[in-house]
Amino acid sequence: MFKLDGKTALVTGASQGIGEGIAELLARQGARVVVAARNEEKLKALAARIDAGGGCARPLVLDVTAHESLAESLKGLPDDWERVLRTNLTGAYALTKELIRGMMKKRWGRVINISSVVGLMGNAGQANYAASKAGLVGFSKSLARELGSRNITVNVVAPGYIETAMTDALPEVAKEGLSGAIALQRLGTVRDVAAAVLFLASDEAGYITGHTLNVSGGLYIG
Repeated sequence: MFKLDGKTALVTGASQGIGEGIAELLARQGARVVVAARNEEKLKALAARIDAGGGCARPLVLDVTAHESLAESLKGLPDDWERVLRTNLTGAYALTKELIRGMMKKRWGRVINISSVVGLMGNAGQANYAASKAGLVGFSKSLARELGSRNITVNVVAPGYIETAMTDALPEVAKEGLSGAIALQRLGTVRDVAAAVLFLASDEAGYITGHTLNVSGGLYIG
């Protein structure tokens, strides 16, 4: 099940963490994977690792914030607000706009955006991040309605606290505090998130669109 033979997947943010795990799993399931991020060295290493394991990967140096035509309209906003929205929301819009043309011609496609559980439940001190991730959910729902007639599904995966290099750096007491807020009493893994993406990318999920899949272990139940 969930085989992606003959499919091509573009995974952004693939140089580390969740994006890296998603790229590796999709490749194992047969997809030709284009791994994209800003760090060329890490991308080449990932692509080589995927190829060595029998998969097929190609690195693509890509900065989703480099859409200068939109800069003027955002100029008056505070710098960090602008940076977060440009990366998480406007970048997703600009990239999707380019990619769906080919999907529309083929009358088949999967768009899977990575949001965050914070976009569903909010989080103190992260107003800009939460707004960008919530916006991604609304964007995806609208796009699902627009593209459904072309046999293109658009869905969202919303991870909770995931074990990455960032959480590895936290003190054990902090990790325990995070785990205590989760119904399953543990942080998620990159594999947990990648498996959700694989399902939504597969033929088995062909009748699911406009959905946000909450992969938070019960951190948020709504």
